[in-house]
Parts: sequence; structure tokens; C-alpha cells
Amino acid sequence: MTRDGQILGTEDSQDRLTTFLYNSRIGNLALKVLTLPCLSKLAGAFLSTPVSALLIDSFIKKNGISLKDCEPKKYTSFNDFFTRELKPEARLIDFNPKHLISPCDSKLTVLPIGEDSIFEIKHVSYSLLSLLRDKKLADKYIGGTALLFRLGVTDYHRYCYPDNAKKSRNRYLPGIFHTVNPVAAEARHIYAENSRELTLLRTENFGDILQMEVGAMLVGKIHNHHGIDKVYRGQEKGYFMFGGSTVILLLEKGQFEADEDILRNSLAGYETQVKYGECIGHKPQ
Repeated sequence: MTRDGQILGTEDSQDRLTTFLYNSRIGNLALKVLTLPCLSKLAGAFLSTPVSALLIDSFIKKNGISLKDCEPKKYTSFNDFFTRELKPEARLIDFNPKHLISPCDSKLTVLPIGEDSIFEIKHVSYSLLSLLRDKKLADKYIGGTALLFRLGVTDYHRYCYPDNAKKSRNRYLPGIFHTVNPVAAEARHIYAENSRELTLLRTENFGDILQMEVGAMLVGKIHNHHGIDKVYRGQEKGYFMFGGSTVILLLEKGQFEADEDILRNSLAGYETQVKYGECIGHKPQ
């Protein structure tokens, strides 16, 4: 659902492709080929070449993308277009210290974090431990809240920090791809983990927030700007290149309450459209 209560549309074209790749026999076979490192790197490299700029006009038309809020420029490649910057006034940052802001334009789901919670991200199911690959870190967020921000191909693919914070180093987790039980009849089912990058933010107002970026299985790349540093609410943290993406925030128990409409939508199984810099919840009283 959007903030005004309308149900969101169906999956975008990229998500339909991902569903086909993961949920059909032919798609599984194609996925094995497409995720070969050499092909994935080749596809990503092509999208950064001048020739790939020929794809931009048809992509804009097919997906109904408006460029009215973007800084005017001539794009030198498809990825140059995909990582386009907005005019400063196009997204307003909520600077109320009691408000948590959305780090990106996206469709948001808010979920409680339990001992046995399973989160579906880019068509892959994760426990908290498999998502973080760190038991001590996973235990820190049991009882807290997970915010899943799903970006579609038409969304703005730059993201920011949700609060003023002292930032840790970036920790990169490479993706994993292989078939399960290769002898059995179900060998076509795919086990996969997307590549992802996480950092711990010791924030001024919301405790220790874990912020994670999840890249797509195929050519998606994550570009973060900062290492260990002092960072600020609304400051650009990084951007995704083509491939579709997800941003995740994990908050500790007692540190965050989602806005009622977002929580209501999430409990009903709907996502909520949110924008970079807008309030999505607050510090509990």
C-alpha cells in the first residue's frame, strides 16, 4: 500500500524476471548460466560502456520514468543514467531527532525480529543468522525491528544515512550460488544468497542501527562512499548500479516504533511506498 491507502501494483518487470528464473525449470537452467562470474561481470561492464546509452530511451519509455526531478545532464552509459542524481530540492530530509527517516525511495515492509524469523529478500529466504553470518551480531537484534526497503527499477537508486552516527567499517558478504541435493529430482531448486554489504551505525537517537545493502543476483553492484567515519542524517551513503536492490535497517528492541499506516500495511502483507528522507517512525516515548 501507499501512504494514502492504495494497494501497490504488481511486481515490476525485473521482479517478474526473477520469479521466472527461480520458479521454473527453464529459468533455473538459465540462472546457472547467467550467474557465472565471467558473464555477470561482462554484463555489468557492458552497462557502463557508451554503447549501452542506446538502451536508455526505451527503458524510460517502457517503465514510465520521469526525469523532471533529476539534475539535467547527458548520460554517458546506461549505468550513468541508472545512478542519476536528483536535484537537492527533490527530496526533503526530516531533521526531527525523534523521527527515523527512510534511507531511500522504495516499498517498505516492517517486521518484528524473533528467534526463528525468516525474511524473504530478492526471492531468497534468510534467517537473521544467515543474513548477517555473525551470531553475536544477530543476537543483538533479537526482539527488535527489521525494515526492508525494496527498490524497483524505476526507483531512485541512491540511499542515505537514517540518523547522525559514528559509522563502522563496511563488511562485504559475497553471494553464494549452488543447487541443493544435486542427485535428487528436486535438483532444479536453487539455493542462493545475494551479495551484500553491512555497517553498524552508532546513532545519536536510535541506538545501534545495522544498515545493509543487498545487491541483485545478476549484475547489481553496491557502491558505498565511506569507511569508518562520522556521518549525518540524510547524507548520501552510496548507490546501486543496475540490477535491482534492497536496503535493510535492523533496530534494537525498544528503539523504534513504525508509523501506524506502515505497521498496519505490513501486518496485512502489503508494502508501503516511501521516499528518501521522509519520516517512517519515531523513538518510543
